Amino acid sequence: MSTALFTALSALKSHQDWIDVIGNNLANTNTPGFKKSTVRFADNFSRTTRESVSPTGSLGGQNASQIGQGVQIGSIVRAFEQGALAETGRTFDMAMQGQGFFALSDGSVDFYTRVGTFGMDANQDLVDLSTGYKVLSPSGDAINLDIDAAYPPNRTTSVEFAGNLPAEVTGPLAEVLTGASGLKHGSPATLSGTTGGPIPIPPGETWTLDVVINGGAPQTVLIPGAVGGVSLAAIAAEIDEFSDVNASVNSSGFIEVSSTFTGADVTLKINPGEAGKDLASSIGIPTTLVTGSETPLVAGVTTLNDIPGNLSDYADGDVINISGVDADGSPINASFRYGPPAGGFDGNTVDSFVSFLDSLYSTATVSLNAAGQINVVSETAGESDLLLAISDNSGQAGKTNWNVYATSVTTQGTGPDTVVTSSEVYDNAGTAHTLTLTYERQEDLTWNVRPEIPSTSGTVTSGTVTGLQFDENGAPIGLGAVANDVVIDFAGTPGTVSVELDFGIDGDLKGLTQFGSAAEVFVAGQDGYAAGELASLNVATNGAINGFYTNGQSQELGAVGVAVFDNSEGLAEVGDNLWGRTPNSGDLIFGRGDLAAAGKVIGGSLENSNVDTAEQFVRLIEAQRGYQASSRVISIQDEVLAEAVNLI
Repeated sequence: MSTALFTALSALKSHQDWIDVIGNNLANTNTPGFKKSTVRFADNFSRTTRESVSPTGSLGGQNASQIGQGVQIGSIVRAFEQGALAETGRTFDMAMQGQGFFALSDGSVDFYTRVGTFGMDANQDLVDLSTGYKVLSPSGDAINLDIDAAYPPNRTTSVEFAGNLPAEVTGPLAEVLTGASGLKHGSPATLSGTTGGPIPIPPGETWTLDVVINGGAPQTVLIPGAVGGVSLAAIAAEIDEFSDVNASVNSSGFIEVSSTFTGADVTLKINPGEAGKDLASSIGIPTTLVTGSETPLVAGVTTLNDIPGNLSDYADGDVINISGVDADGSPINASFRYGPPAGGFDGNTVDSFVSFLDSLYSTATVSLNAAGQINVVSETAGESDLLLAISDNSGQAGKTNWNVYATSVTTQGTGPDTVVTSSEVYDNAGTAHTLTLTYERQEDLTWNVRPEIPSTSGTVTSGTVTGLQFDENGAPIGLGAVANDVVIDFAGTPGTVSVELDFGIDGDLKGLTQFGSAAEVFVAGQDGYAAGELASLNVATNGAINGFYTNGQSQELGAVGVAVFDNSEGLAEVGDNLWGRTPNSGDLIFGRGDLAAAGKVIGGSLENSNVDTAEQFVRLIEAQRGYQASSRVISIQDEVLAEAVNLI
């Protein structure tokens, strides 16, 4: 009867231990990195009251009869489930996201923890703030962080450019003067008679006709009669006396009347005279309106008297005055003497006149374009005062309306399109200098790049970078042939340095481009920098402790080692959130974080306890009920024993 007391007693002890474990879990609910424990029960040996019997031929077998002897704690297991991460904002607070542990050393023994509450001591060693133990690197050494050293400077060797150079050409452009109208080979308006002479005009009568030039006032021709009639030559001579009219007897023996003016704008009209005395009908000349005509210039043949703008024919020796300004600003004043060169004159054809004009300009060319317009083109691009004016000498018979052919600026001379950008470059001492680059479009549409630095900074000893060009898609081409190294002699430093200008890759649109959009060239990067001081620290997921410096550079100052065990549950707690190795923790793999099962190192965070409070309260209720039930067994057994005593 007494075994029930000991059975219940074992249950009380076991449930008490379970309550102790739950109490410890709840106590460490807010302990960073704490791993909850789980209790597993196991029964004790049982007392056999009857052995089992195997079946025989006539009887069946019987099972053994056993009475249990109570319960015991089979195991207390740590649950290494990942705890939630809480940000702290402190650089050297670190958490593990994975199966790894941080490694610490007191100088003789290594310990392991999931709680990275680290900091730096006076020797700049990284230590655990709770114990003072040193944090170990992946190589197993103490981590010493040199936070006082400056980051050394680095001179600039390359500058990378990106952005756009404009495709629209606004310069460089050569100034161009173009005539208002083209010079043509003009023909007069002409009417021819069909009747031979003489014309039978009786004596005492006067026959008439009217000549109208360009819609002007009629000019009346009066031909008096004569015995035997009037000859055609006499009639032609009378008509020829009028203004702007030429008349003669042609090779066919008929009167031919033509305008002095030539060109498509010239009109000629013969109006008949009085009925019965109509001279026009008597000589058989049409009375319809006719016009002159214009055809392209005939090289070496068309004279200045043939052009439609000619008002009256030039005679040999007539002078045409030329004045103007050359592209270089030099004044031009000259006289063209009309007449055949064989006679000592300058010429009489349009070709000779244009050649004479061209000879007057030393920095521009004069020619006729396809439309016959006078073109004066500066030989160099840029702003210019280019000018050409033509006029006739006063007091001479020959005249031309040169206003019809007057030249004016049709292309304003401009300097090259320019785009300016600048970059900081560093010398060997880490001193910053401003390198200015001026991109200039050339007349062949390539770009030159002129590098400059302030005179106080030094001198650019290399020349202008030339030949930067682009394909039809706006991508750079031929960069391999561009000498893109800029040699600089920085003031105060010995020797010269070479800086490569990186404009991109042939056919690629990642560097410089030439599109129709606005100019926007910028420095995409350069590899130089000044000396820098430590500005901040950061812990990477692989455990690296990186320093970031005021010059924009960074470097690894150290790294936190991460330990992984074959059997993490085999580790033993040694207090202060530390664990120690045991024979059952298995092999140790030590290295960096972010590899395989090691997990990531999360800087600026701590791992929370993985205790679930609600779960622990449920387990506590279970433990309490188990304890109460076992207590009732003892109470009942006590009453049974009392009854047995009372039997005496």
